[in-house]
Amino acid sequence: MNKYRTKNCGELRKEDIGSEVKLAGWIGKNRNLGAMAFIDLRDEFGITQIVMENRPEFEEIKPDLNTESCIMVEGSVVERANKNPKMPTGDIEVLANNITILGKCKNVLPFETNSENLANVREDLRLEYRFLELRNEHIHNNILLRSNIIKTLRNKMDELGFYEIQTPILANSSPEGARDFLVPSRIHPGEFYALPQAPQQFKQLLMVGGFNKYYQIAPCFRDEDPRADRAPGEFYQLDFEMSFATQEDVFEVIETVVPEVFEKFSSWKVDKGPFVRIPYKEAMEKYGIDKPDLRNPLIIEDVTSVFEQTEFKAFQNKTVKVIVVNKRPELGRKFFDNMSEFAVNELGAKGLAWVKLDSEGNLNGGISKFISEDQKQKICDITNARPESAMFFIADEFSTAQKIAGGVRIELGNRLDLLEKDVYRFCFIVDFPMYELSEDGKIDFNHNPFSMPQGGIKALEEKDPLEILAYQYDLVCNGYEMASGAVRNHDPELMVKAFEIAGYTKKDVEERFGALFNAFQYGTPPHAGAAPGLDRMVMLIAGEDNLRGVIAFPKNKKARDLLMRAPSKVGEEQLKDVHIKLDIEE
Repeated sequence: MNKYRTKNCGELRKEDIGSEVKLAGWIGKNRNLGAMAFIDLRDEFGITQIVMENRPEFEEIKPDLNTESCIMVEGSVVERANKNPKMPTGDIEVLANNITILGKCKNVLPFETNSENLANVREDLRLEYRFLELRNEHIHNNILLRSNIIKTLRNKMDELGFYEIQTPILANSSPEGARDFLVPSRIHPGEFYALPQAPQQFKQLLMVGGFNKYYQIAPCFRDEDPRADRAPGEFYQLDFEMSFATQEDVFEVIETVVPEVFEKFSSWKVDKGPFVRIPYKEAMEKYGIDKPDLRNPLIIEDVTSVFEQTEFKAFQNKTVKVIVVNKRPELGRKFFDNMSEFAVNELGAKGLAWVKLDSEGNLNGGISKFISEDQKQKICDITNARPESAMFFIADEFSTAQKIAGGVRIELGNRLDLLEKDVYRFCFIVDFPMYELSEDGKIDFNHNPFSMPQGGIKALEEKDPLEILAYQYDLVCNGYEMASGAVRNHDPELMVKAFEIAGYTKKDVEERFGALFNAFQYGTPPHAGAAPGLDRMVMLIAGEDNLRGVIAFPKNKKARDLLMRAPSKVGEEQLKDVHIKLDIEE
């Protein structure tokens, strides 16, 4: 029987001195001092120092003991002469008796996996060698964190009486707000599957099928441009739906599950339910965005009425917004110029006007000469501005002014370090418009096409479409949209009318959403649900500012998988199998 007990590289302590152990892992550092050599052996659990005495049997393998080689060590646990209090295993070391090379590593690495400067390595190189980057302790722990968060979410949903049910990956094309990934059918020439943008129709059909509470950790596929908070191509969400449920029922589930997960895996303060409810219109007016970061105390105020009779041409016949930053006497001309430059270059503003209030409450600098004493007083009454404050003005067409003001608010919060520290602030954005105008001026769905309009069929028949609100909602955390959901439109007559307003005929509905349309005529229960985004949840808990830090094998900024070299060209025979001819200019 082997006398060596198998251990991991992070568990040996002083009590193990005298034990015969077997360890396996990767070489982190290798220091050859002549008479003896020292190896930092690393695995998922920690690091143990290995001592190699100058023995003939080790001389043959020494040249192959490169950094990141995978080895197995059998030896004795001894007390370490030069203890390292920074390491859990710093009181001991293992005197090697046998060393076996399990997997030799090339002598030259593309980068050091656990270097503190790893973030400075070109990202595309790191993604090409992602398997090496995954050995980095920080990245590695992020992926383990993701696994533990998923496990906790599943346990919590099970506790709440939800059942996990898988829905198809090969599905039909559906207008979910983004481009579909299409999969050509070999068996049915000229026809295509679509990878689901979300399990939306399937989970609603499960409700029709009599399941009371459904959930899954669902993969979703959308052909969208990448962003720091949006992975290209695919993402995962905690998708759930409930029969006989209202909007408040959905909120209660989110307010139960989400804070518990954040509290378990973070030391930050976490908002408890009930979360703040902010109507969409109010969010746009106060924050200029429908995913406000509530850690930022700045509020956007509308002062259009103050400048109705102004002679200042830049404000004439414009919507005028103002953001007041109180008690910042130190702000100088350079700060205001830099903010103006940001607003113009990054937000597309025509300019960013500003004034300061001195310690006596008098206006100076910027556009102060265009603001009368009466106008100043009205602005101060609206904004509660105090002496030694700064005012930033945005003037433009209504929606543009809102959007630019929102961007200025975010930038001011960051540049002035105003954001509340070490806290997760949650809110629900509610009462989304059912419809919006598309770029070509046509009526389109604002959010989810399967949502229930507030006011039902009467609202659809009698109200201006742009005035109709829907039972749609988003969960927002620290400026990130973290979940979307809705009370569903389960009435076939109502469904047809809702789609007709957006330019679809009854035939379109029957053809494109035939399963739902047909199912809704067989006793459909009211139902509602939501889908918190798993990737963003992990990103926020891990303190990352990019989703690539919490995805095992992410794509780059151009939606390419540099490790697997996808997308890639395929051969003519494969194209023939699926009845496709390429029409691409050489």
